[in-house]
Amino acid sequence: MSIWVLRGLRDGVVTTRWPERPDEYAGSWRGPAAVRPDSAGGAGAEVERLCPTGAIEAFDRLRVDQGRCILCGRCVAARPDLFTWSAGATGPAAAAVARQALVVPQEPETDEAVAAARAALAGRTAALRRSVHVRHVDAGSDGSEEWEIQALLGPVYDIGRLGVFFTASPRHADVLLVTGAGTAGMAGPLRTTYEGMPDPRVVIAVGTDAASGGLLGDRLTGVAGAVPVDVWVPGSPPTPFGILNALLIATGILGYGGKGER
Repeated sequence: MSIWVLRGLRDGVVTTRWPERPDEYAGSWRGPAAVRPDSAGGAGAEVERLCPTGAIEAFDRLRVDQGRCILCGRCVAARPDLFTWSAGATGPAAAAVARQALVVPQEPETDEAVAAARAALAGRTAALRRSVHVRHVDAGSDGSEEWEIQALLGPVYDIGRLGVFFTASPRHADVLLVTGAGTAGMAGPLRTTYEGMPDPRVVIAVGTDAASGGLLGDRLTGVAGAVPVDVWVPGSPPTPFGILNALLIATGILGYGGKGER
């Protein structure tokens, strides 16, 4: 016990002050691949084949679906003239309230869809402010997202300071945090968990697997087929800051600051 007391006195407070104060560490991670704003063109079918999950589209214009990106870096390494990494896009600006908002560059009509989704979510979760309980369900995860979720309970992120707590019972849960590619065996239990939650209930798809199936995208398409998703968090895996940001957005504790915001 004395060792931990001495360590605490030596290190001081390690808990992040975000979102009350900016945190440089939050934006220091490499985000999903994105199209370079100064790309000179030259995209074709061979560029699409660079991505193992089919996240690149070069039909009429070059786009990257960050909801499919697993951060492998093949596109950035092969065509640095076309692709780059999103700076800090797995941190506080990662979450999206509309699936299409994860496709970059965004189409003009995406703004209207994001605004509508944001308004609908805010109306449903107006009562969720002071104390929020979260139920996590693994729907076929590789385990990487679980490590990041576990970090939220540690002293650095300490989500309890924001009034967010995990619960074992869906009857007590306000938010359903789902990881994994949405396997057939978990579709029923996932739906049962969702139906057991009281209204207003919010669903967050955490990670590329939950958003699109990831590397299994040819057979699995994520969790949206089993439960209605309100907030999408890209990344393989997303960072604790990205997950925390999604939780705060989903419950109205934090104003929306994710993808699609202008």
